Amino acid sequence: MRERRVGLEVFLTDPDVPIDTNHLERALRVVPMGRRSWLFCWTELGAKHVGIIHSLIVTCRLHGIDPYTCLVDVLQRISEHPASRVAELTPRLWKQHFAANPLRSDLHDFPS
Repeated sequence: MRERRVGLEVFLTDPDVPIDTNHLERALRVVPMGRRSWLFCWTELGAKHVGIIHSLIVTCRLHGIDPYTCLVDVLQRISEHPASRVAELTPRLWKQHFAANPLRSDLHDFPS
């Protein structure tokens, strides 16, 4: 515990850091509920990618972002975005930089 003291005391110095992680645990509750569906990921790599996408979707929801809009924008932006500024494409920073004018898919205005 002494080795991790600084990390454990972060919530004392930063009022934006919650004292517990209950909100994260509730958001991740769907993980065990989806286990039967994830049996069909076929490979360990496929399951890893499902976990990454699920994490991005949950993070978007925690920040009040529409996951579809964010992911479509990031996937279109990523090929031209400088690698040195890749952190701007994470949901929290994406909301600050790109949410006001997201790139849309060609299917966005497709008639139903």
